[in-house]
This record gives sequence, C-alpha cells and structure tokens, in this order.
Amino acid sequence: MAKINLRPWREELRAEKQKQFVVMILGAVIIAGGLAFLWKSDMDSRIAYQESRNAYIERATKELDKQIKEIQDLKRKRDELLARMQVIQDLQGKRPVIVRVFDELVRTLPDGLFYKELEKTGDRISIVGMAESNSRISSLMRRFEESDWFTNPDLANVAAADKQRAGYSQFELSVLQSTPEPEGEDEQ
Repeated sequence: MAKINLRPWREELRAEKQKQFVVMILGAVIIAGGLAFLWKSDMDSRIAYQESRNAYIERATKELDKQIKEIQDLKRKRDELLARMQVIQDLQGKRPVIVRVFDELVRTLPDGLFYKELEKTGDRISIVGMAESNSRISSLMRRFEESDWFTNPDLANVAAADKQRAGYSQFELSVLQSTPEPEGEDEQ
C-alpha cells in the first residue's frame, strides 16, 4: 500500500517559519532597544561630563574675574600711592626753592631801590617797587638777566612817585622764575 501523508505539513512549515520570523523580529527589536539604551546612556554621560566641565570653567572664570578685579584695585591703589609719593617728593624737592628765590631777590636788589609788593603767579613774579633813579631800575634788570634763578625781566611801567616819596620813581616789573639744575646732575 502506498504511504499517503495527510498531515498539513505545509501549514506547519509556514507556522514554524512564521514563529522563527517573529522570534527574530523580537530579538532584533530587543537588540535595537538595547543598543538605543546604550547609545542614550553614553550620550547622557557625555552630556553630563561636558556640563560638569562647563560648570568648572564657569567657576574658574568667576574666580579669575575676582582676581582680575583685585589686581585692578591693587594697581589703582599703587598708582594713587605713587602719585602721592611723587607729590610729596616734588614738595620736598621744591621746599628750599622759595627760600632760594627770596635770597636771590635780595641779592639782585641794588642800593637805592626797594620792593613794595611781590606777587607770584605760576612761574611769573610781579614786582612793584621804588627806585631813586631809572639807572637803579636798569641795574636791577641787568642783575635779573645775570641771575640763574630769574629770566626775561619785563619792565611794565615807570612813574614818578607820590609827594611823600619825592625824588623816587615807582616801577612795575615782572620776571620769570627758573630753577637751575643742580651741578652734577648734568653728567648723569
């Protein structure tokens, strides 16, 4: 007798292949999900690492900004102190100058002449005085020219004095004060 297979083997084969296909699809989905999870975890950790680096840089920047501000404050204070020291040094250096100027004013004063008023504005000294004669005024101007402490004498006015000082002439003169360089500093 002939063997006849009445079992639906094609349907079973199809069902078996369909089952394998579903298992493979589920496996691929699981593997893809796992890979997506790993990729997302890696990206999250990289983002967190970069954010921590950014936070560190921001903290360091704020710290450096504070230090820069402190440095600027210190530089400003240093400049103020240097300016004060310069003013003090200038004052200390110029302290004996006024004494020398008055001394030189007396040295340049010829006989028969006296000062009534002295006024200093900047480096210009305005002098009002009385002289016995015009030659005394000329002598005073020559002495100013020869002096190391004065330059550019400028006679503004000569007039006869009032009746109380008969025989005197009143004069107005201005001269520039110049401070001579100390000897020995030219060589440096």
